[in-house]
Amino acid sequence: MKLSEFRDLLRRHPDHQLTLVLPDGGRIAAHAHITEVGRVDKHFIDCGGTTRHVAACSLQAWVDDDIEHRLVPSKLARIVDLAEPLFRGDDLDVEVEYEDGFISQFPVLEAGAAEGELVFRLGTKHTDCLAKAVCLPSPEGSCCTAGSCC
Repeated sequence: MKLSEFRDLLRRHPDHQLTLVLPDGGRIAAHAHITEVGRVDKHFIDCGGTTRHVAACSLQAWVDDDIEHRLVPSKLARIVDLAEPLFRGDDLDVEVEYEDGFISQFPVLEAGAAEGELVFRLGTKHTDCLAKAVCLPSPEGSCCTAGSCC
C-alpha cells in the first residue's frame, strides 16, 4: 500500500480502532505504540553487479505493558504528517516493523474499515536473486562463466 492511500484511510476513519493483522492472521496488540515513522533507503549492488535503490515508509510497532494505551488513526495520521519532510514528496510503500521473538518487516497489503475498526493486513517479504539471468545455472548446466557471480 502506498503512503498516500494509507494516510487517506487514517484521515477518513479518525476514531476507529486501529488493527494490524499479521500474515498468519494474528494481530499486533491493540495497545501497540508506533515508536518510529521514517523513510528507509537501501542502496545496494546485486550479485550480478547492478546498483539498485529501494525506499519505503517504515512504521515501527512496539508493544509494552501499558494495555490502556490505544493509538487511533487520527493520532497516527498526525505522526505520519510530522515525518512528511523525510518522504521528499515520494509516495512510498508502507511497511510495519514489528518484533515478536525477532524483528520482521511486513508490507501493508490492504485495508478495510467496518464496524468502528480500521484493519490493515500485512504481508510477507522474501529474499530473491535479482540477477537470475547472470547467476543461475543455464540449461547447459554451467553458471560460472566470465562476468557471472560465481
